Amino acid sequence: MARWSATHPWRAIGLWVVFVAVCFAAGSWVGTNEASDEDMAQGESARATEIVESGDFDDPAEENVLITSRSGTLDQAAATAAATDAARRLGALEEVAGVGEPARSPDGQALLVPVTMAGDEESSDERVGALLDETTAVQADHPDVRVEEVGGASIDKGVTDQVANDLKKAEFISLPVTLLIMLVAFGAIIAAGVPVLLAMSAVGAAFGLSALASHVVPAVDTISSIILLMGMAVGVDYSLFYLKREREERADGNSHVRAVEIAAATSGHAVVVSGVAVIMSMAGLYLANDVVFSSLATGSIIVVAVAVLGSITVLPALLAKLGRRVDRPRVPLLWRLTNRAGPPRVWPRLLRPALRYPLTTLLLSLAALGALAWPALDLNLKSSGEDDLPRAIPVMRSYDRLTEAFPGEGVNHLVAVRAEPGQAGQVRDQLTALYDRTRDDPLYASVAPPEIQVSENGRVALLDVPTRQAPGSDGATRSLEKLRTELVPATVGSVAGAESAVGGAIAWDVDYTGNLSDRMPLVIGFVLLLTFVIMLVTFRSLAIALTALLLNLLSVAAAFGTLVLVFQHTWAEGILDFHANGAIVAWIPLFLFGVLFGLSMDYHVFVVSRIREAARRGMPTKQAVEFGISRSAGVVTSAAIVMVSVFAIFATLSMNEMKQMGVGLAVAVFLDAMIIRVLVLPSLMALLGRANWWPGRIGHRAQTRIDDHPTEQLPEIPQPAR
Repeated sequence: MARWSATHPWRAIGLWVVFVAVCFAAGSWVGTNEASDEDMAQGESARATEIVESGDFDDPAEENVLITSRSGTLDQAAATAAATDAARRLGALEEVAGVGEPARSPDGQALLVPVTMAGDEESSDERVGALLDETTAVQADHPDVRVEEVGGASIDKGVTDQVANDLKKAEFISLPVTLLIMLVAFGAIIAAGVPVLLAMSAVGAAFGLSALASHVVPAVDTISSIILLMGMAVGVDYSLFYLKREREERADGNSHVRAVEIAAATSGHAVVVSGVAVIMSMAGLYLANDVVFSSLATGSIIVVAVAVLGSITVLPALLAKLGRRVDRPRVPLLWRLTNRAGPPRVWPRLLRPALRYPLTTLLLSLAALGALAWPALDLNLKSSGEDDLPRAIPVMRSYDRLTEAFPGEGVNHLVAVRAEPGQAGQVRDQLTALYDRTRDDPLYASVAPPEIQVSENGRVALLDVPTRQAPGSDGATRSLEKLRTELVPATVGSVAGAESAVGGAIAWDVDYTGNLSDRMPLVIGFVLLLTFVIMLVTFRSLAIALTALLLNLLSVAAAFGTLVLVFQHTWAEGILDFHANGAIVAWIPLFLFGVLFGLSMDYHVFVVSRIREAARRGMPTKQAVEFGISRSAGVVTSAAIVMVSVFAIFATLSMNEMKQMGVGLAVAVFLDAMIIRVLVLPSLMALLGRANWWPGRIGHRAQTRIDDHPTEQLPEIPQPAR
């Protein structure tokens, strides 16, 4: 493929441009199919959602205009005037179906105007802007009180706007940062721009392809951020590996096409293997049987596959067409620093402890990584909810004031019952009895009269049971368990043939994390098995395959420990601008596991391939390890800096999910590139000696092949000084 692209560069470049344009245009044309609550529900929550859907309820979006005092006691006259004005303004909008009577809070310090939106609930966040504009106008006319709007649609819009702003921020920062790192790595502007250009084109194509794929696997709202994060990281890395090797071969006197061929047979081969490893690792997430993981896996697989395709098609074409012009224009100081002749000096010194004292270095490194991983034993999972959204979103501060003034407007358990129409009266009586049992229970916040909704055919009845317990807390779990195991069976359970289920935000969280706990061993086992098989097939060595699993598990465990240390405690709140809730977002660890196992293959395959090249030329194990790691250290370090920088940018975004993912990935990649590859890998391979290649025969006799390409001859490898 590389040879064809290098000898037909304009065709390869043209086909790539058409491919990216068609993918992006097709995705924009069909749009994105977003996952619904029904798609994401698990366990009894899914059954509750199904019962609600079968009732065919007319469930329009509800908004609330909250009027409170800016300080001190509420001015009742001013509040009433503001409520009247809000009802008049909002009631005149075509987006509003009706405005209810103002309700006063139990302590009299807040006034609530309920607003029912017209149209379906799913698109309400797109139409709520007109309501928010009128609420802002009411606030301007009544400055003596605080007037704000809160509801599902306004919260969704606030979150969507924040995610969009975060994505723009990530794009705005990541591009110049990546370009700067590439300039330092190559010392030339065109060479620095090529990896970034390929990465951005891969991201653009993946955006379009993921939109198409969402009509098969519904997409979640974080998919765009994941595609950008993964695409920039792997797209730049793959190009970096390829470009560095091509430049090295040209420096050894090979022609442009010949240099591209050798780079394809070595670095290109490593890119394909690492790309397949990432894809296989992400494919394991499908076994979670969860739409969130399926969506994230689909987006990640698409962008990695496109990046791999670009690195073995359009990248060789660009390099062959540019030739030596890829090293122009040069940045004088950086060019001299990155293109110094002679063997590396720094890395052999860094490797000296691992190669001279391998056992001591290995034990100390394992102890340090184990200490960092130890906090992961206290990992606590929790689904993200309203309480976890950043308070930088204005509507979330309004939400806090709403739940404080009106506890019943906070988190609710949803009791859904389906029975025969003739049993509707009995179901209503039992739901009323259930609600009465919760009135004096501190686990609940049942103060207002129960509101029981019944479908038109009389088969489905719904009851909201309010609670002050935040999702993910022990109190929330106890309140759900009491409903499911005691209150519902004792009341609704007495209705013969009735089917019941308890849903709501708390139930969704409990059922979701429960499904993850059940599925996690299956996903982890699948990823470990496939990683082992890929490494075994690639290197034909049982020892290399097993050590790859060990090293990846070390970096992943250390990343999990860091997540617990940072996000389950409060010491880093001021640094990263978040609120610790004592838990990690439920889907983060399993997603990180799949991503990190795949990304770790980038460095491992690339570094071990260089070591094997030297070993096949007959170098002793320690010298081969020193040569392979030293020769690949520059590109691995540059690639790691790119990944860490891109991931660290996501740690500065607003959403907790992005912060946790950014920190976890950045820490794992840093440890993988700087600790695992500098200390653990060389010391372990030095101890194993020739056993590294068992059951192969590498190290017993010199060989001159590059992988399985007998026509590709390695350049002369100088023997390192003893």
